[in-house]
Amino acid sequence: MNVVGSRPDGWWRDRTGAAAGLVRRLALLADTSGERITAVVDGTPDERLPDGVVDGVEVHHAGRGRDAADDRIVDLVGTSDTPATVVTADRRLAERVRARGAAVVGPTSLLARLPTPSPTTSESSASSSDDHP
Repeated sequence: MNVVGSRPDGWWRDRTGAAAGLVRRLALLADTSGERITAVVDGTPDERLPDGVVDGVEVHHAGRGRDAADDRIVDLVGTSDTPATVVTADRRLAERVRARGAAVVGPTSLLARLPTPSPTTSESSASSSDDHP
């Protein structure tokens, strides 16, 4: 939610669609930069955004519940063999991942690096969903 929710662009009308759109843009970044990118998404997988590798981006669904995504991110940082950079505006999450050796940047920094989606790549649509990216 930190990245998707950082812009009031209607993401709340289709949370899964917004998360899937972000993953598509992350995939373009990974392709051009060579970086390994992992996205942790609130909610459960569906056909638009399954768990696993999606266009080169590793996607993890955290399920539902308070801090479920934060807890999943902390777990992933704790088990990674390589230094991680976590994108978040959440101070508590930032403290938790820094304690495990991760760097932290804000959503604006990531969004500035993302390629602009093409007109056929929509980040959200008019339908609604209970998933929270």
